[in-house]
Amino acid sequence: MSVSVLGVRHHGPGSARSLRDELERLKPDIVLIEGPPEADGLVELAKDPGLEPPVALLAHVPGEPSKAAFWPFAVFSPEWQAIRHAVEAGIPVRFCDLPAAHSLAAEREEPAGPGPDSGMPAVRTDPIGTLARAAGYDDPERWWEDVVEHRGDTPFQVIAEAMAAVREGHVADAYEARREAFMRRTIRRAVKDGFERIAVVCGAWHVPALAGPSREGAAWGAGLPTVKADDALLRGLPKVKAETTWVPWTYGRLAAWSGYGAGVTSPGWYHHLFASADRPVERWLTAAAGVLREEDLPVSSAHVIEAVRLTQSLAVLRGRPLAGLAEVTEAARAVLCEGDDLPVELIQRRMVVGERLGHVPDATPMVPLQRHLREEQRRLKLKPEALDREHDLDLRKPLDLERSRLLHRLRLLGVEWGTPQESRSKGTFRESWTLAWRPEFDIELIEASAWGTTVPAAAGARVRDLADGGRPPGPAAPQGAAGPGPGGAPAGVSLAGLTGLVERCLLADLPDALPYVLDALSARAALDSDVTHLMAALPAMVRAQRYGDVRGTPATGLAAIVDALLTRVCVGLGGAVTGLDDDAARDLLRHIDGVHAAVALLDAASGTEAPQARWLATLRGASGRSDLHGLIEGRLTRILLDAGDLDADQVGPRMSRAMSAGHPPARAAAWIEGFLSGGGLLLVHDARLLALIDGWLTGLAPETFVDVLPLLRRTFGAFAAPERRSIGSRVRSLMTGAVPDGEDVAELDEERAAAAVRTVLMILGKTEAE
Repeated sequence: MSVSVLGVRHHGPGSARSLRDELERLKPDIVLIEGPPEADGLVELAKDPGLEPPVALLAHVPGEPSKAAFWPFAVFSPEWQAIRHAVEAGIPVRFCDLPAAHSLAAEREEPAGPGPDSGMPAVRTDPIGTLARAAGYDDPERWWEDVVEHRGDTPFQVIAEAMAAVREGHVADAYEARREAFMRRTIRRAVKDGFERIAVVCGAWHVPALAGPSREGAAWGAGLPTVKADDALLRGLPKVKAETTWVPWTYGRLAAWSGYGAGVTSPGWYHHLFASADRPVERWLTAAAGVLREEDLPVSSAHVIEAVRLTQSLAVLRGRPLAGLAEVTEAARAVLCEGDDLPVELIQRRMVVGERLGHVPDATPMVPLQRHLREEQRRLKLKPEALDREHDLDLRKPLDLERSRLLHRLRLLGVEWGTPQESRSKGTFRESWTLAWRPEFDIELIEASAWGTTVPAAAGARVRDLADGGRPPGPAAPQGAAGPGPGGAPAGVSLAGLTGLVERCLLADLPDALPYVLDALSARAALDSDVTHLMAALPAMVRAQRYGDVRGTPATGLAAIVDALLTRVCVGLGGAVTGLDDDAARDLLRHIDGVHAAVALLDAASGTEAPQARWLATLRGASGRSDLHGLIEGRLTRILLDAGDLDADQVGPRMSRAMSAGHPPARAAAWIEGFLSGGGLLLVHDARLLALIDGWLTGLAPETFVDVLPLLRRTFGAFAAPERRSIGSRVRSLMTGAVPDGEDVAELDEERAAAAVRTVLMILGKTEAE
């Protein structure tokens, strides 16, 4: 009987290649691998060609998504090569690390030693760094590449002796000691089961704790802790129910997260080293040239040849056995990219890190919700990818409409696979999304499976829970706390939150959940007397009604709720605009603008002017009050002017009163800010209003001017540069009497203009009489 403990570096391509060769030589009858024993039954899936690295073992506690851990595997991971060797040779594989049932239950601050990707700190002692410093290297990665990755074989015995020296005097913490005790227990079980040639694949750090002192002729176990001591360490460990499965992984996540506690900053480079044992530098730089050519950058074969020469020269100068990533990157920057860092970043993203996303077969254990999403992805031709990919959806096309609904439903479940972007088209029938798949989505899908077995069913159940005050799945969701309020309205859900939920429900096409949310909204609106809450709710409701029209989604009851909200806003606005300080006035101004834009959209959807007429009548009545804040009064005046409810002859006296000596300069400046918040072109076209502002401004005392200057700079700074230039030109003409730049002094020739007017009317389909 023999036990061979093979220490590797997790995700080391040199270790992976040498381990494969060593296993071929040893011909073990069982392989034990560092990992959670709950995954023993999943090893057989490695035979399935559909299981394509990078993948990860996911262990999680059902119902507690925060208790989860990943064990990632790339094609260049020694553990993956050990699994592949075992399944190809038809020999059993067992994982030998501490079970996930214990590690996920343990409350620990600083676990030592390489472990699963669970976001926890790694071992205090860095064995690779210690050995690198002893060899005179200041970079542990570079030392490991020179000594191990760039060799033809990995010296397993030498690594074991080096780790024994590093561990000398090291006291393992309780968690590390328990992990190693369980590994020894697994080895003893394999021995007891009658296996003769046992191969143990683990992190190099653990080799001394599993192999024991190297003595000629000594049986395995000599010098190691006894069975009794290990059993004492493992007795009474906390335990939870853990489930495991395979999930896709990405090279980007492998670089961002620490695989088994060992950081991998360049997984694409490591993949290349593993796959290209012959002339890796030449092949790498050739591929880099191809990446740059895809972006229409001129890179020739001569560039590649010169870059290879520079790489080799740098390796010789630095005393390296083979050029590493640092040398090829510097050569690519100097030769292929001609010193420009932007193309180097492109190589870094696409090659050094890589764009690879793994895949798991359909036979992989999944919750029904995960399986349904995979079917939907195939049906809608939306392939999960690691890098961001833009999708412009035309909602008039059935396929794009179904895609939109799927992405909105997933967002309701907290699965942010798609992120909405501002559409380049102004039409409401288009949507723009950025899609990027992340491995954590599988945990979120497992958590969301409590709501249903299909995406629509789960999203509908989640909407009903949110309407009742459930915890929102993400930052965009409405805020709320559980528990019903009086009259059946959820106590912790804001009115604006419920209206936003209605909008999201329509976008996701959840007609079964919509009536439930509308009932909650009606109950909340009936009890909410705060006008600002009603104003905050109205725009989302109007958008929801509009989206329902565009998408063909029935939204029965929306029109009645919108009408009721607008009526209550119009009734209560008069009392809401009085007695405001600066912050409250600015907040109310935001709500007024939101309602004004929503009413315009409502008129466009209904084809009538009734809502806007009611709204303008309300603003007209409120604008005549004497106790308004200057910001509110100025904005109401501007809205009425733009709507044609006031003309310039009526606005002039209002502006004169606002800027009279009877008002403090700060109030006058606030009035101007509110009035001009709709844009500065009005001052370009109305010389009288510009003269009023100019006269008020030039008449201020120096100390008063300094006080109001910040307000004025904020107002005029919001204008576009062409608007500011035109206003300056107008002001100059007021002072000098000259004609503003770009204007013709000639009088209008009405006869010549008439022909142009007739042409425009013909284009618009109107007659001169109209």
